[in-house]
Amino acid sequence: MPTGLTKGAGWQMGVSRTLSHPAPVVRDFISSPEGLALWLGAGAALTPERGAPYRTAAGVTGEVRGYHPGRKIRVTHGATTLQIALAPAADGARAMLRFHQEHLADAEEREQQRAHWQHILDRIAAALG
Repeated sequence: MPTGLTKGAGWQMGVSRTLSHPAPVVRDFISSPEGLALWLGAGAALTPERGAPYRTAAGVTGEVRGYHPGRKIRVTHGATTLQIALAPAADGARAMLRFHQEHLADAEEREQQRAHWQHILDRIAAALG
C-alpha cells in the first residue's frame, strides 16, 4: 500500500511542529478568531459541541466532530476530516501542534495538503512570535 493510503480513512497526511511557546499560549491562539482564521479560514467560528456547523468566508462548510479544549479539535472540512492536536513538549515550556487530515482524494491532494498545512504551521509560528 502506498505511503499515506489506509484502508479505513483513505488518503491521509499529518504534519507537526514543536513551537517555542507553552501549550496554553498556543491553545488560546489557535482557538481565537485570529488563529481560527489562520488554520480553518477567515470568518470561521467554532462552537465547542459535537455536530455544531461552521462556515468560512470562502464558503467551506463543515461540522465539529470533537472538541476537547487544549488537546484536540476535530472537524469535517469539505469532504475531508481535519484534526488539530496540541500537546505540551516534555520540557513544558514548548508545545507540539499537529494537523492530521483524512479522506483525501488521492496522492496528489495528499501532497498539496501536506504543503498547505506546513505553510499554516509556519504562519502560526510567525504569529506567535
